[in-house]
Amino acid sequence: MHKELPNIITVLAEHFPGPVAEFLLTWQNVILSLIVISILILISFAVYSSIRKNGLIPSAIQNVVEIFVEGVDGFVCSILGHHGRKFVPFIGTLFIYILFMNLLGLIPYFKSPTASWSTTMALALCVFVYLQYTALKELGFKGYTYHLLGKPKGVIAFSVVIPLLMFVLHVVSEFVRPLSLSLRLRSNIWGDEVLFGVLAGFGLQGVPLLIFNSFLALIAALVQAVVFCLLTTIYFALVLVHEE
Repeated sequence: MHKELPNIITVLAEHFPGPVAEFLLTWQNVILSLIVISILILISFAVYSSIRKNGLIPSAIQNVVEIFVEGVDGFVCSILGHHGRKFVPFIGTLFIYILFMNLLGLIPYFKSPTASWSTTMALALCVFVYLQYTALKELGFKGYTYHLLGKPKGVIAFSVVIPLLMFVLHVVSEFVRPLSLSLRLRSNIWGDEVLFGVLAGFGLQGVPLLIFNSFLALIAALVQAVVFCLLTTIYFALVLVHEE
């Protein structure tokens, strides 16, 4: 059975047995997620301070953050069109947050919170709730119901079986999306964690493989963040009003 690599939380739990250890082990993914949030807050403050200090002359960290923001903005708007700009803060935050959580596991004595299904499911549920809210806001209750019925027209609109069948399929797919989003991200990151644990068991002989796998995990961390946000953007595109 796979034994995960020790991280800062498990090490602290060993040194503080009892209720403290139980608390740390129970909430380790939340604690690690909060560490990522703290890092992002510090980066945000650094950029804000740089803008106030340098004015129109951007610093290195400001340039890096602007590249991220412009990339996400172009990515989202290329799919959603003129609707996309108002969803950039949400999808962009998801992308950066997931990316940093994925990368956290590459640091010794840390673990990727996204290797836990509880973390990825929470993210997927945020997408689900915001998606349903957006659909009802943009289409209205009748419009969203019409969308779930498959937008029947002509003879099909007067048939009961096909619209009801489409309604059931659409409702099921809406509830399956959080499951598929969360499991896809969790399984890929967890797979990297398992592989690191296996290679670490080889001792010094496994060091070259660990280095090589680190590069692959780095690419996977970026790809999985992009895939999660790409699917999220596509889900929004499916419920937004499009010009004929």
